[in-house]
Amino acid sequence: MRIVLLMLALAFSLTTLAAGSDSSTPAVARDPDFDGGKQAIEAKNWTLALEMFGRASVRDPNNADIQNYLGYANRKSGNLDAAFANYATALRLDPRHKAAHEYVGEAYLMVNNLAKAEEHLAALDKICFWSCEEFRDLKREIDEYKSKHANK
Repeated sequence: MRIVLLMLALAFSLTTLAAGSDSSTPAVARDPDFDGGKQAIEAKNWTLALEMFGRASVRDPNNADIQNYLGYANRKSGNLDAAFANYATALRLDPRHKAAHEYVGEAYLMVNNLAKAEEHLAALDKICFWSCEEFRDLKREIDEYKSKHANK
């Protein structure tokens, strides 16, 4: 029992040192615009989300998450051209960005491009070794799209 406790204490100490939790290491600064943009998304305030993520993207232009959130807010605002550009940037920065694949797939369904939506579903199928939420969500959207358009 004592050996197990010593091993746990050692593992905790190593984890704490690796995380840089001592007082001499400064904490990683949070971006208030990124955090505020996420809150604006949750509140469905697309205009505020675009403003905040826009400011965050100026400071961190190579952040795929910021580009994905900009795409999401643009898509929800009805600005699909900007949304497609943001998603393309997010996927250029991180080709395995699951949320960007899901959301651009949904945007393609909005412009009746089922083939492109299915391309992103296939990409998610490869990225998500087993099924992931993004794959399941896009698959559901594609299935609903197909059922709505089956009689047309």
